[in-house]
Amino acid sequence: MHRRRRTALLLSAVLAAAPLLTACGSDAHPGAAAVVGDQRITVAQLENRVSEVRDAQRAAVPDEDAYAQVIAKSGTLPRDVLHTMVLDRVLHRAALDHSVSVTRKEVQEMREGLEKQVGGAKALETSWLQQYGVPPQRLDDNLRLQLEAQKLATALGTDTGKPAFWDALAAASKKLDIDLNPRYGTWDARQSARTDAKAPWLREVTAPQQPA
Repeated sequence: MHRRRRTALLLSAVLAAAPLLTACGSDAHPGAAAVVGDQRITVAQLENRVSEVRDAQRAAVPDEDAYAQVIAKSGTLPRDVLHTMVLDRVLHRAALDHSVSVTRKEVQEMREGLEKQVGGAKALETSWLQQYGVPPQRLDDNLRLQLEAQKLATALGTDTGKPAFWDALAAASKKLDIDLNPRYGTWDARQSARTDAKAPWLREVTAPQQPA
């Protein structure tokens, strides 16, 4: 029998597109959407990630009227995508600080288990795109994020809903000294989130665990 385990889905629920922002308003970091530690997330990188979501949504919603409704609901897409990109780095830093790592085999096992739950690879890709704004080419990256969060919580002797987990993310955020371009909001290190983020980015999903 497979054991079941809970893992957190770390991202804002983003369903579609928004106009791309082509310029950067930060004088301190020209061309940057955010600076995370010694790494820059450029406006071009952000635009590419937004385009991935737009393209995937357009392919999944061929009906013009339905797609227009998707676009109408997508005004915060660039901010939401940037939130996910920054959070990925925060979680990875926290994981490194606690000697947590995730292997490709673990990601593949999680993916295979989820595919069995929802009825195949295509169904899983569609589900992640519709529910969480994750395009198919980013699915494995997102699953790695989920496993990293779960394993970090385990290393801390807690779970992703408890203060100890959030404290670890807050510590990582402070170490990285995150600076967002003002047009995308500001980062709250204590909450490990954009200050204006309205949708919870922590969601609970279940996935089967392969036998040891």
